Amino acid sequence: MPVVFRYKDYRFFFYSNEGNPLEPVHVHVRKGESVAKFWLQPQISVVEAYGMKLTELRKLIKVIEKNKKIIEKTWNEYFNI
Repeated sequence: MPVVFRYKDYRFFFYSNEGNPLEPVHVHVRKGESVAKFWLQPQISVVEAYGMKLTELRKLIKVIEKNKKIIEKTWNEYFNI
């Protein structure tokens, strides 16, 4: 699973097999046993989250907004898009 970047105790990543057909660009975030998945388009939004508080998810959305270009670039390079 390619790790895009780390922020504090969070790991931002995607899986090497993201569906067939390939799902739209998104990122998974993990901190310990807590995990969330965020769509990047049409706007950044939470798809699912386990073990994370709403305030934490809002903070992560801001981190994703600041790093959206690197997430998309890493995704596109990895999947040859």
